[in-house]
Amino acid sequence: MRYSASNHLALESDYKYTARDGSCRASSYSGKVGMVGSENNVKAGSSSSLMAAIAKGPVSVTVEADRSVFQRYTGGVLNSAQCGTQLDHAITAVGYNADAYIVRNSWGSSWGDRGYIQIAMQSSGKGICGIQQVSVYPTTN
Repeated sequence: MRYSASNHLALESDYKYTARDGSCRASSYSGKVGMVGSENNVKAGSSSSLMAAIAKGPVSVTVEADRSVFQRYTGGVLNSAQCGTQLDHAITAVGYNADAYIVRNSWGSSWGDRGYIQIAMQSSGKGICGIQQVSVYPTTN
């Protein structure tokens, strides 16, 4: 978020994810979508706080993604304690339904459900894969 606060944001369609190591091309991007004004922390352990933040727009959430139950996800709602809660991966919560958070991963559209995962909600606590522990959303200028 700190980078975004001092640099213009790019649309995903203008700066596509390549799923391979390389150099940042931000200096060649001339679009002006907006800039992050501030970052807002979501109250940890609260599904209602996380849902309220998601209702405002995309939210950066952190999960444990090193377990096979997460890595081999292909669809449905992930609701397994096998996922763990030792945070090691940031992803973007983009919505929710009655049962789960809808989250976009950065591993490309061949992973999960076309690049997305549904992670079951818990009313309180760390959440499945630790999703309810550390979340941040931006306010744009």
